[in-house]
Amino acid sequence: MIFITAKFRVRPEQADQWPDITADFTEATRQEPGCLWFEWSRSIADPTEYVLVEAFRDDEAGAAHVQSAHFEAAQQKLPPHLVETPRIVNANIPQDDWSLLGEMAVPEQA
Repeated sequence: MIFITAKFRVRPEQADQWPDITADFTEATRQEPGCLWFEWSRSIADPTEYVLVEAFRDDEAGAAHVQSAHFEAAQQKLPPHLVETPRIVNANIPQDDWSLLGEMAVPEQA
């Protein structure tokens, strides 16, 4: 799978509206057949920073994502709300879901 994490620093006066600003893009991406997940989180340390964790089935699904109409629309719509170019980590990894964090295993509860 393609595993991507990106950090978006949003203009302070628009940070609370970021989920609404990205709603159409988020929903459309989640509907893509090759999208495994597309999840936004807000930083506790910096409330103007949002972290996007996304994964796509394979290179073909990743290519379909960046060639989609909703991605093209997001390229126009999102940057005016940002204070800098988003930062990204993008990697192909040999799995298709989250692994368990064994070092913090939670015993089964009855």
